Amino acid sequence: MLPNFEEINSSLRVIALPMRTTFRGIQLRETAIFQGPYGWGEFAPFTEYDDAESTLWLHSAIEAAYQPRPQPLREVISINGTIPATDSKAEIDSLISSYSGARVFKIKVGTTLSADVARIQMVKNSVPDAKIRIDVNGAWNVDEAIEQIRAMSDVVGESEIEYVEQPVLSLSELKELKSRLDRDIKIAGDEILRKSANPLELDLHGAVDILVLKVSPLGGITRSLMLAGHFGLPVVVSSALESAIGINYGLTLAAALPHLDYACGLATSTLFEKDIAQLPIVNGEMRVSTLEIESLERFTAPHERLEWWRNRIRRTLELMQ
Repeated sequence: MLPNFEEINSSLRVIALPMRTTFRGIQLRETAIFQGPYGWGEFAPFTEYDDAESTLWLHSAIEAAYQPRPQPLREVISINGTIPATDSKAEIDSLISSYSGARVFKIKVGTTLSADVARIQMVKNSVPDAKIRIDVNGAWNVDEAIEQIRAMSDVVGESEIEYVEQPVLSLSELKELKSRLDRDIKIAGDEILRKSANPLELDLHGAVDILVLKVSPLGGITRSLMLAGHFGLPVVVSSALESAIGINYGLTLAAALPHLDYACGLATSTLFEKDIAQLPIVNGEMRVSTLEIESLERFTAPHERLEWWRNRIRRTLELMQ
């Protein structure tokens, strides 16, 4: 049973976390948090998302606050570092240092081939034994994807690319790419799953090798576990640039999965100047633990932003009734 709006509103806070680097074109990450009997939940759809798309995000936040967590099957989660689409070597080196001990790096690409290759090379120069993940967010068509993947694998070595994440957007394009790609490189699906209105109807055979699970946009842990079981593919749990509250819920999902063979993209708190709780990275791993929320006052958004998010939650909750 869903809580009513008054219950959510009674503890609702809106926080704004400054980014240490521009990511997804934003420099300030706003998100709404509220508290229930089982802890904090986070409602963090990006501001451009409409109310209908935001329903699953709210479902995840409500689940986190109002339902018990599943029992963990593991205590520590290996992580990848995330490198945004920057051309600054100093910025890349600083980020690499923040992912203490990580040996897997997901690199945002899709700008120009020369800039993308240079970015990948900077990471490899800093961490020669790193495994590389290339994150495209569906920016290429099939012909572009084949050209770009060939060029990037020539630079870093085919065996050093762990996977390419969502190189093209549609299911038909993914299947065509898999059939035409003459390199032994795995393809991971992100948007193909979380942007689907009916994910259980997707036929991912011959389209992707790995599924990316993001707990907030997928509607919570219960639904994420159901989707993982339905498709039976290897999975990677990643963040949707939430605060430490949402990240911790992602860690809880990662800990509950029956199989977890890949490092997870849950170290994105390092992209903030400071987060509302500490999530230490030790030897490329993060521990599943109870959060100790630090001062929220420092990050409280202006009152007009609270009203904006309050109205958004009210509208979204109405769609869920």
